[in-house]
Amino acid sequence: MEAVARLRNYPTSPRKMRLLADVIRGMEVEKAVSFLKFNAQHSSVPLEKLLLSAVANWRVKNEGSEVSDLIVKTIFVDGARTIKRMMPAPQGRAYRKLKRSNHVTLIVDQKTETKN
Repeated sequence: MEAVARLRNYPTSPRKMRLLADVIRGMEVEKAVSFLKFNAQHSSVPLEKLLLSAVANWRVKNEGSEVSDLIVKTIFVDGARTIKRMMPAPQGRAYRKLKRSNHVTLIVDQKTETKN
């Protein structure tokens, strides 16, 4: 059984968050956690917390099963609300500044072994 965890309205642009999400997609959970723990990017901290939350949700659903064979089955980042601000510019004008945020959905599941 799979378990889902969601992060809503995190104030980072979706493009920056997708850089890390693309790396950990399909990875084993232990490798993904260690990768995120030692990554220098700002978005790695909330993604690590989200991954640990998904593992905890999976443990609640599947009591007695081992966590060692879990993988990040699906992870996707969607755009959320955008706050619009104005920055002063020369000659009485103003530039628009967009402060973006995102939603992240992460699904963990056990490895499926294919028999040939």
